[in-house]
Amino acid sequence: MFNGMDPQWDLYLPALQETLYMVGLSVFIATLIGIPLGVLLVITRRGHIMEQPVFYQIVSTIINVIRSVPFIILLFAIIPFTKLVTGTFIGKEGAIVPLVVYAAPYIARLMESALLEVDAGIIEAFQAMGATRRQIIFKVMLKEARPALVLSLTIAVIGLIDATAMAGIIGAGGLGNLAYRYGFQRWDTLVMLITVIILIILVQLLQTLGNRVARSMRKD
Repeated sequence: MFNGMDPQWDLYLPALQETLYMVGLSVFIATLIGIPLGVLLVITRRGHIMEQPVFYQIVSTIINVIRSVPFIILLFAIIPFTKLVTGTFIGKEGAIVPLVVYAAPYIARLMESALLEVDAGIIEAFQAMGATRRQIIFKVMLKEARPALVLSLTIAVIGLIDATAMAGIIGAGGLGNLAYRYGFQRWDTLVMLITVIILIILVQLLQTLGNRVARSMRKD
């Protein structure tokens, strides 16, 4: 059942480090893109503080189109763009671009959902007091939605861990590449099992951390 019964422990730490590198960098860049996009999706909706229905529809449609493409297809579909940006489409560097393209629209939608939970009455009250749009965005919307934003980012990070596993197919490294090369190609069931356990533990730790941070923000 377990080929050779050798867990090959020296393989896992470098693979975990590569996964954390790809997830960390891509979620950082995707968040810088996704949060402003999410804010724009909210404030340009009909009846909001910067109502622009045409702009909203265009941005919303683009986001929906990108989100409708499975990551494994997106990975290959944007190879020319990836090579233009990084000079390569393989390895960790080659995986960052598709990971960002995949995650940014996803984060934008999560941000939109979180920000829409902010009580409209609070926004109207600040508008009545003469608050500027900038103040409403930063001091009301983003501040009030902090717990939901943290949980949304947690979901996005976990989704990126899943995506990095698929990126292992193009030699991006990480736990996904380890599972593919050793677990699948060499039929090493033990390596595959240990890799899955590490991924489960990683996801559980991230979800627990996200829940605790969001809970502490609700108490503030």
